[in-house]
Amino acid sequence: MTPLLKDRRLIVAIIVFLVFLCIPAVVHDTFALRMCTEAFMWIGLAVTLDVMAGYTGYLNFGHQAFFGIGAYTTALLMMKAHWPFPLAVAAGGVVASVAALVIGIPTLRLRGSYFAIAVWALARAIQQFALIATFTGGPDGTRLTAFLDPQFFFYVMLGIVGASFFCLWFLLERAPFGLKLKAIREDQESAKALGLNPTRLKIQAFIISAIPTALIGGVFAYWVTFIDPGSTLSDLISDQAIVMVVFGGMGTLIGPVIGAILIFSFKTLFWAYLSQYEVLYIIILGAVIAGSVVFMPDGVLGKFIRKAVRRSPKPESLPPPATAGKEA
Repeated sequence: MTPLLKDRRLIVAIIVFLVFLCIPAVVHDTFALRMCTEAFMWIGLAVTLDVMAGYTGYLNFGHQAFFGIGAYTTALLMMKAHWPFPLAVAAGGVVASVAALVIGIPTLRLRGSYFAIAVWALARAIQQFALIATFTGGPDGTRLTAFLDPQFFFYVMLGIVGASFFCLWFLLERAPFGLKLKAIREDQESAKALGLNPTRLKIQAFIISAIPTALIGGVFAYWVTFIDPGSTLSDLISDQAIVMVVFGGMGTLIGPVIGAILIFSFKTLFWAYLSQYEVLYIIILGAVIAGSVVFMPDGVLGKFIRKAVRRSPKPESLPPPATAGKEA
């Protein structure tokens, strides 16, 4: 991919971010602001999951664990230790980074489905721990003091997601770190031969993916004012984020944003008109993943780029060189 195309994508991302900043000045409806805030949340979850899935080649079916860790850390520190919201959210990111290190050391030595099963099982273990622990509130969950300011949460969620996106963009698309992860994704043994340490790089990527996910979870906890294991540690969080990444296009960062917007829009319309058919929603998510893998392996963004390349004019062929010794 040419540097010019990458720059165009970054320019488009900056323009879209600036447009998002202007939404509260135009939209004053509380429900609409809440929908926008939730959309930003899913964009952030999809982009952070893409760090492992798209750049490293490891599908993380336990991504919800870091979301839940951030949510519970923020809630418990605010309600029991009376920490201010910014410090509690930051602490959630720190706890998630430690958890990613502890989880990543044994699991990232595995590959493919073995890794996916291992992280999913650990995420389920964390959910079960939250269900039986007394300090988390168990199945009854934890309540936070209500702070009813939709614009505040809109800007905080947008700020965290936007900062995470641009940091990941420069780290994965401009810095050598992204190239190293892609080398591991394509051929881990060849990456070792080049002097890279795949396990260490994967653990670093795992931590980088976990921290913003936990920050988003912390904002979510304060925003909804009530959390429980079913809402913050559910498998559906990872499942939906994976669908968004695969459908939008893995390994691009822009692709997961597109996928998150499209899937969230569909989800909102589905629950508005067909909420009684919950099982049907899960079936549709599975069908979208299967259809994307078969018919759009590079996602919506990849399909669009391929069409654009095919339609672009081909450069004119150069005339053949003159034959040596030919008389004028």
